[in-house]
Amino acid sequence: MRLDKFLVECGIGSRKEAKKLISNNEISVNGLNNVLAKDNINENFDIIEYNGKRLQYKEFRYYVMNKKAGYITATEDFREKTVMSLLPEWVIRKDLAPVGRLDKDTEGLLLFTNDGKLNHKLLSPKNHIDKVYYVEIANNILDKDVLKLEQGVDIGNYITQPAKVEKISENKIYLIIKEGKFHQVKKMLEAINNKVCYLKRVSFGKLKLDDLALGEVKEVNLEDII
Repeated sequence: MRLDKFLVECGIGSRKEAKKLISNNEISVNGLNNVLAKDNINENFDIIEYNGKRLQYKEFRYYVMNKKAGYITATEDFREKTVMSLLPEWVIRKDLAPVGRLDKDTEGLLLFTNDGKLNHKLLSPKNHIDKVYYVEIANNILDKDVLKLEQGVDIGNYITQPAKVEKISENKIYLIIKEGKFHQVKKMLEAINNKVCYLKRVSFGKLKLDDLALGEVKEVNLEDII
């Protein structure tokens, strides 16, 4: 791989910015600074450093965020704050996108990746990836309501697939679904004449929030996801 392309892939900047860093001798390859943008490097074995820090190439990158409320799940928007603005500086943003969506007022687990095939696999209904939501609701939930949710409810010209409900208390539940329709959890609760007061996704497939603080981000590996 060309050195300037490697720098771009590592999120250092544009091709033009990468070339400038190289010409300013700010990039070293195996300890040498007299390098050229067109030089070919072995991204898996050569030691490339910028400001004394080694850069490591990864074709695919995976990050988990504990999303805050007040941000929309999009890569860009001219009116609203997006989840991209919550990503810390150390995250390599090139080609990065959120997997699926969480509503603006919803908190919890959100995965980001530049792996398009994985993104599609995780969102495809045929793969039955569990999504677990912690839900606080306005009214106490009755056993008959739990049964309705688990059998599937009409959320507007669509009957949801069977879900699973774990009661925490009379007005707090875990709702486990395999789909990701627009506003699905809220619509499911509306279908049983209830209302979501607070919503947080706590797991997605193998991924779990665990002790990740609100607004924090961590990098994960593919084997942590599937």
